[in-house]
Amino acid sequence: MTDIDFKNGNHGAGGKLAPVEVKVLMVALMVSLLVGALDNSIMSTAMPQVISSLGGMAYYVWPFTIYMLASTIAIILSGKLSDMYGRKRILVLGIALFVAASILCGFAGDMLQLTFFRGIQGMGGGILMTIPFIVVAEIFPPRQRGKYAGILSSVFGLANVLGPVLGGFITGFVGWRWVFFINIPVGLAAIYLLLSYFPHMEEVLKERIIDYRGIITLIASLSSMFLALTFIENPNIPRSLLIALFIFAGIMVAAFLYLEKRAREPILPTHLFKKSVFNVSALAMFLSSAVMFCGIIYLPLFIQKVQKLSPEYSGLLIIPMLLSLTFSAIIAGQIISRTGTYKKLAIMAFIIITAGMFLLSTLGTGSTIWELVIYAAVLGAGTGMTYPIFNVAVQNAVSRRDIAVGTASMQFFRNIGATVALPIFGVIVNLTINMDINTASNIPPDLMNLAIHNVYLLGLIISIIGLASCFFLKDVVLSSRMEG
Repeated sequence: MTDIDFKNGNHGAGGKLAPVEVKVLMVALMVSLLVGALDNSIMSTAMPQVISSLGGMAYYVWPFTIYMLASTIAIILSGKLSDMYGRKRILVLGIALFVAASILCGFAGDMLQLTFFRGIQGMGGGILMTIPFIVVAEIFPPRQRGKYAGILSSVFGLANVLGPVLGGFITGFVGWRWVFFINIPVGLAAIYLLLSYFPHMEEVLKERIIDYRGIITLIASLSSMFLALTFIENPNIPRSLLIALFIFAGIMVAAFLYLEKRAREPILPTHLFKKSVFNVSALAMFLSSAVMFCGIIYLPLFIQKVQKLSPEYSGLLIIPMLLSLTFSAIIAGQIISRTGTYKKLAIMAFIIITAGMFLLSTLGTGSTIWELVIYAAVLGAGTGMTYPIFNVAVQNAVSRRDIAVGTASMQFFRNIGATVALPIFGVIVNLTINMDINTASNIPPDLMNLAIHNVYLLGLIISIIGLASCFFLKDVVLSSRMEG
């Protein structure tokens, strides 16, 4: 590896990173990303013990929901804030916020406290899941970004593999509070590495103009949408209230877009939507995320409720899917760096995703374990490829001034894809089963298989739409040199 030349900001201040500095910086960025990505998957295993300790079963979903809401908001805000205050400063702030909130979560006395502290933690987590990709775009030339973005993207798959295992181990041996306390040494190590090896980068924006009106309308729109989607399957919530929440969310989205067109420094510049590469990439990230969670959520349900295998066994059987996601992200990034193009790879990714969803839709009560593993691994391979592809496509399509908000937008649409799709999948299952919630534990395997089959059919339709959209993606030959 040779020294890496980089330029930062709009002012062209250059620098040089030695190979060892690049490696240490990448380790620091990966650790930062891992801390944020690991948290929800660890929590999924620990939550039954949390409920036993704190009570509040009625609030079971809230620590997850508030974290997702706060992190989604932080994702879209962190790009613009890092333009104003610097990548290093915002990333270190994100880790510090995450660590501080982890301490508070570990000492929470009831579910309402835990939920509030998880919201603060989500704000830090959103920053951690965004800034590393922006840093890669600013340090490496376009052709090399794919390789390093693929390495970063592999962290998501790794987190989904390690999370349930670590969550179960930590909860079983030292208690659920250490699920949060474990973030402290890891976060502090990441801060030390970043303070020691993060290269100097000038702020992109010298004027620190914060778009308060855009922030308020964005928070209002996302909050109402999250609430409506969270309670859409709850029969105790009046339908009129859900409709009102959706209408209010729509009004706030319209207000947000209206205000962004007139803001001096918008958090989501509307001129990005004039670029076809940005639009296609945003749609592809939205759809691929929806399909990925279709597999991650409903494959374990199929294994346990249709195949009648244990939860531990279902956890083991989904690992090949997550490993294929991890390795395919790395491989896709390497291919982009070697070929300098991404359109054919994007089409191939969605072909693989579509094939994976089709194969999963053929599963039944008589399916073998090997079929489960292979079909899921195919889906994982396709979804893993999408992470570096569309990040690199957008980073190359926008101006240097918009790299941060463009990169943050891709993570934003990825989060929204899962958030919108999962309640819809749940409605499909409930409509298919059409049973009272009190008899849900006695659902016949054939009926549950039909419900999951219908979910996979919708996932197949979504993947076909994603495949079709990729043909509209404009391709370019990526440069091996940094832009001026």
